[in-house]
Amino acid sequence: MNPATPPQFAEHRKRRRDASPLPHHFHGPQSHSHLRQESRKRRLYSSPLPRHFHSPQSHSRLSQRVRRFFQRLPDNFFAFDMGNWISGLFGGRRPKDDGLGLYKGMCDAPSRDLTVVTDEETGMGPLLVDRRPKDWSMKAALDAAKPQQWQKSEPHYKKALEHARRNDNRFEERRIKIRLEEERLAEIRKSNRGKAAKEDLSELYKRLTVEEENEVRECFNARGPSKVLVLHESSNIEVSKEKFQCLRPGCWLNDEVINLYLELLKEREKREPKRFLKCHFFNTFFYKKLACGKNGYDYKSVKRWTTCKKLGYELIECDKIFVPVHKDVHWCLAIINMKENTFQYLDSLGGMDHNVPRILARYIAEEVKDKSNRIIDTSLWREEIVDDIPLQQNGWDCGMFMLKYIDFHSRGLELSFSQENMKYFRMRTAKEILKLRAD
Repeated sequence: MNPATPPQFAEHRKRRRDASPLPHHFHGPQSHSHLRQESRKRRLYSSPLPRHFHSPQSHSRLSQRVRRFFQRLPDNFFAFDMGNWISGLFGGRRPKDDGLGLYKGMCDAPSRDLTVVTDEETGMGPLLVDRRPKDWSMKAALDAAKPQQWQKSEPHYKKALEHARRNDNRFEERRIKIRLEEERLAEIRKSNRGKAAKEDLSELYKRLTVEEENEVRECFNARGPSKVLVLHESSNIEVSKEKFQCLRPGCWLNDEVINLYLELLKEREKREPKRFLKCHFFNTFFYKKLACGKNGYDYKSVKRWTTCKKLGYELIECDKIFVPVHKDVHWCLAIINMKENTFQYLDSLGGMDHNVPRILARYIAEEVKDKSNRIIDTSLWREEIVDDIPLQQNGWDCGMFMLKYIDFHSRGLELSFSQENMKYFRMRTAKEILKLRAD
């Protein structure tokens, strides 16, 4: 003891050294050495800095934290995580065997023996190794690299629909109705095939004589001032030499040629009513007049086109009504089937315009009410999707396809022609126009 220190102070210092340290919550004055020791403990065991704090941390403290994190992980953590990651890529199901079986399946390599080497064998931790033959061939390597063929699971909406069907009787009623309609359609197609078998199809593809071919070619190649080649007196349609040349291959058909041919089809039906269906053929101006009035749909503008005095019959008596539809530079055909209560839209490019059947449904309802004083509910009529029709393979035969759609349908035949027949049909149509008689 320092002789300069009074006895009462020496006793007080001895009691302070022997006493226990102050608790952590005590904030009174403490010795500097004790404060430094507590500060080191707080830096070592305190929580990390907040995420928004971007200043660098000490390397020793970060290393200790990483070491403590890995010490708490199970021994098979990384093998399990590998399999779970692979399964997450292909369906999200957790593997039951730490991902090993999934990995083997993904590689699809039955010749590979993948196993885990234990600590007793290597003195190391779990390690994934490949025990394969040393002379592993290239073919086996390619087979092993192939991804696993996963089967596509059933979509959820199908399960939901099946569940709804079991709990709603309306689905069953509609299913029965659809099946009955399909059977009815199959019978109609079967009857059409029977008619086609009875019909002599050779008449549809009868070759032109040499004289007829020469006459058509002469009109196609004619030069000089334009003159009238053909005049149809009953319809007052005349076709000049210039208009007639639209029937040459590679040309678009014009209104005069189309309308004259439709008049010839009308006369053909009158000559042989037992051989052809009772049809009405609107000209190329009808649909535009009906659908493109000042306010859109305009029945009054075409109301007098179909009086019984002009036609000699009413539209409700017809089997089919043909309506040519012109789409700027493309010809399509709409058919009103009065016997089957259906609307058809035939486009040689495979297109569909649902607005055309809606306009014609409104028209035929007003027409029947006005001319026949009968009310028909066209909302119950079906819009038949025609998906097995012949399609054009170029940019100019749409008009010729439309005329042959009308020709075959007026005979009650299936559309048994293709793009290859268009050159012949152009020559045949030209011959029939020159003779003013459709065969």
